[in-house]
Amino acid sequence: MRSLFLCLLFIPVALFARPKRVKITTTAGVIVVELYDQTPKHRDNFLKLVRKHVYDSALFHRVIPHFMIQGGDPTSKHAAPGTLLGNGDVGYTIPAEFDTAFFHVRGTLAAARDDNPAKASSGCQFYIVQGKKYTDAELDALEKGRMHGQQIPWSHRQVYKTEGGTPWLDRNYTVFGRVVSGMDVVDNIASVKTDGNNRPVSDVRILKMRVIRKFLFF
Repeated sequence: MRSLFLCLLFIPVALFARPKRVKITTTAGVIVVELYDQTPKHRDNFLKLVRKHVYDSALFHRVIPHFMIQGGDPTSKHAAPGTLLGNGDVGYTIPAEFDTAFFHVRGTLAAARDDNPAKASSGCQFYIVQGKKYTDAELDALEKGRMHGQQIPWSHRQVYKTEGGTPWLDRNYTVFGRVVSGMDVVDNIASVKTDGNNRPVSDVRILKMRVIRKFLFF
């Protein structure tokens, strides 16, 4: 046992720890998100920005109940009350990474973007889905209407009926993670009073984001 312990002491720390989760501390409480390995460009970019403290002090600047909460605009950190936000960025985009296994169920972490044909993501802005539950009739209407004939897979339908989400965003915005704790905080943020631009009247601020390291051997 002693020799095993001594061997472990010399194994690089990187072999023990792998960044997979991020703790988002806000003025409304704590949210923990897990990032997907299947969307590596978005995962690595998000982790990079977290380590550089890019998100610290940014606001959740766009909040729509039963839909989503959006943050990550760097210009929001010192924005005056009532200022229109959402155009701030970091100077680059990320290629879309669509995976049919990941869709916009309640608690989804996804990348915001502007209207571009390639559906490339913003380099920093993100949103968390609150969503709502749907009936089959409502899902049928979505398929025929705003989804322009795009079919919702049967397995996804069951989740949208039981857990909720925002199905019309599927394959239009990159999903790269999910909330693993703190959905009550998301719900609380989604319920705050907002102005005509969907900005909370009283600022909801990201105090800090930090990477949580997950140990592989313990």
